[in-house]
Amino acid sequence: MEFVQKFFAAASRDPRELARSLLLSLGVPTLALALFLGAWAATAPRIHTSLGAVPGPVQVLEQAYALWADHVAERTKRAEFLARQDARNRQRLAEDPSYQPRQFEWTGKPTYLDQIVTSLLTVFTGFLLATVVAVPLGILAGSSKIVQAAINPIVQIFRPVSPLAWLPIVTLIVSAVYVTSGKPMFEKSFLISAITVTLCSLWTTLINTAVGVTSVDRDLVNVGKVLQLPLATRVRKIILPSALPFIFTGMRLSLGVGWMVLIAAEMLAQNPGLGKFVWDEFQNGSSESLARIMVAVFTIGLIGFALDRLMSLLQSLAAPR
Repeated sequence: MEFVQKFFAAASRDPRELARSLLLSLGVPTLALALFLGAWAATAPRIHTSLGAVPGPVQVLEQAYALWADHVAERTKRAEFLARQDARNRQRLAEDPSYQPRQFEWTGKPTYLDQIVTSLLTVFTGFLLATVVAVPLGILAGSSKIVQAAINPIVQIFRPVSPLAWLPIVTLIVSAVYVTSGKPMFEKSFLISAITVTLCSLWTTLINTAVGVTSVDRDLVNVGKVLQLPLATRVRKIILPSALPFIFTGMRLSLGVGWMVLIAAEMLAQNPGLGKFVWDEFQNGSSESLARIMVAVFTIGLIGFALDRLMSLLQSLAAPR
């Protein structure tokens, strides 16, 4: 949207300005990408690893297509399995109306796209939990010097802690507390990864929210006090609209941190997701493994970029006009 606005703005001014805008917006990035791909294709075959030569762009694209083909084949097997099961149940019911049909779940391996969906669900769950905790605490810290002084040492101590340190603690606590019988609502691996993301990503949102609240115009705050507005009304009408840019900046940074943390947690704990896919391919050691790992690297980067753009869009929609 921003590019389109710049394009038409340049077109309405001067053809030379239009050409310059096109060169900067499309030509330079395209040239840089072409140079990157050319350098990659030229140097990759010369670097040999224990898994063979480093794959070039063509080999990575081939493996990306192979992963998609595996997904399609797995979905076809699942559909055929469910169709056979339904046909068998209908036949048994026709022979014996008192028969109670049994439904078995498909137990095939998760595909690459399944791993992507799992990671996205996990990171959004952890990010939402972090936001629910961090925004109210940030508002309290920005509004009260007592609260700020109370939580500041906690923030400074726990903010630099690596996810690799949080993961074993979260694993032990969840395993001890989350004890269920039968089929649980959430898998333990899902909760462990999501809570680890929460613990590592909430600090940025908390700090930015507190900074945003402290930067609210004091005259507006004083007017709210003079009018004796309830605290909830002051927060909703005065504090939040003014602090919203800071809050969304913190949320964007937190989501990026959470995405990086999740991949590391999935690799270390072998929880389902893209991190586990990368580790499994590394352990597999086949001739295609390195190319598949590089597919995952590009996928992780593109998803991270898309998540940042999504938060930027939400910020523009939520910003007061």
